[in-house]
Amino acid sequence: MRKLTFGMNLSLDGYIAASGDDIGWSVPSDELFQWWSDRVGATGLALYGRKLWETMSSHWPAAGQRPGATPAEIEFARRWRDMPKVVFSSTTSTAGWNTRLVTGDAVTEITRLKAGDGGPMDIGGATLAAAAMRAGLIDEYVLATAPVLVGSGTPFFTALDNWVNLNLVETRAFPDGVILTRYETKR
Repeated sequence: MRKLTFGMNLSLDGYIAASGDDIGWSVPSDELFQWWSDRVGATGLALYGRKLWETMSSHWPAAGQRPGATPAEIEFARRWRDMPKVVFSSTTSTAGWNTRLVTGDAVTEITRLKAGDGGPMDIGGATLAAAAMRAGLIDEYVLATAPVLVGSGTPFFTALDNWVNLNLVETRAFPDGVILTRYETKR
């Protein structure tokens, strides 16, 4: 069975985006950016909701060719383009860059993908991750918590019907006061 991880940058008060989808507070240090890039390089399949897909696909396909792109940005862009991806959306009609579009039930498809062969899967996007969280499909949570309070916006966690018990498996400090924590779901 494939492992499913939900990980994102978030504010200390638990938001992945501030009101108005503002993520300006979440620009990672070079070290944290490299950590995320290495994670993309090790991901067997990335699952995206529509909004996060639109954000990522509007930037990363050409980011490595932009004037002034850093070696880290060039590497991340290549890894992102090459990584197999699935986009879950009922409104998006096309998806490029090694991506398959799913318009049906996300929980059913994620359950099917988890049962299949392949490397670890990452899930991104608040709405998609919330559906997987409520269905008990997430095996690991990765929180890169920035020392900022944004007050409102898009929460990392969704309301749940039942508790989810977790085991802490890693804690790491990054520059700029970001603390990375990884938790595995107790099964």
